[in-house]
Amino acid sequence: MKLLCKFAVGLVAVGIGTAVSAQELTGTLKKIKDTGAITIGHRESSIPFSYLDDKQQPIGYAMDLCMKIVDAVKAELKMPNLKLNLQPVSSSNRIPLLQNGTVDLECGSTTNSVDRQKQVSFGPTYFVINVTAAVKKSSGIKSLADLNGKTISTTSGTTSVSLLRQYDRTKNAEIKSIDAKDHAESFLLLSQDRTSAFIMDDILLAGLIASSPNPGDYVILTESLRQEPYSMMLRKDDPQFKALVDKTIGAVMKSGDIHKIYAKWFTSPVPPKNVNLNFPETPPIKEAFASPNDKGVQ
Repeated sequence: MKLLCKFAVGLVAVGIGTAVSAQELTGTLKKIKDTGAITIGHRESSIPFSYLDDKQQPIGYAMDLCMKIVDAVKAELKMPNLKLNLQPVSSSNRIPLLQNGTVDLECGSTTNSVDRQKQVSFGPTYFVINVTAAVKKSSGIKSLADLNGKTISTTSGTTSVSLLRQYDRTKNAEIKSIDAKDHAESFLLLSQDRTSAFIMDDILLAGLIASSPNPGDYVILTESLRQEPYSMMLRKDDPQFKALVDKTIGAVMKSGDIHKIYAKWFTSPVPPKNVNLNFPETPPIKEAFASPNDKGVQ
């Protein structure tokens, strides 16, 4: 995996002992102070990162980490009664809504890429995935090359679309794609046999399969298009808020609390169906926790 390291989170946090409140507020923190509210952008079907429970409330691994940031903002600005707004976002609109000020922090299943770093900033990597395909066991598909001549589903606005197109060129594969509005719709196309595969991040595929009526019908291919880091998104060129995000999440990782939060969502039953994804920490994930950073994939 080719990575570009803008800077290590540990270095960013150096010298942040001076309280932000002692400085003149700028960027997102000033906006939050002035409005008395912080708005979190969340996904609706990115299990187990950010999704709706049976009460239609956003929950998940990313949401738990973002709530740590909300608490840090309350403490830093001395605003214990800070209002929390929750705003649904999709793969297609998450960056625009962040840039235009609709949301202050995006908490979901977003890949930190060098290209996206031109538009937004990212907090420390909190997950590392492989982009691959989910297929039905009955399809006989064993590898990505077997998708030649098939129709697949992807989710609009995700990196999977561009990766698949690159794969098409390099492998001379003829693959038709249907771009769905969200992950749930992409998986529905596969479940209804309207597509032969769903190209997406392995952990999201695992979540959707585990929550489906017939999880035994599906298999995730071991072949990978690319390995990618996930993190929360925030506005670009906002050093005060970026420092607070990096310091907060870095502390969760260095204290070891991250392992408890991870276990809660990836190796334990999760709502609403109490399914266990059985997805233990991989070596790349352990490394991300041990050395917090905001590296972006090329």
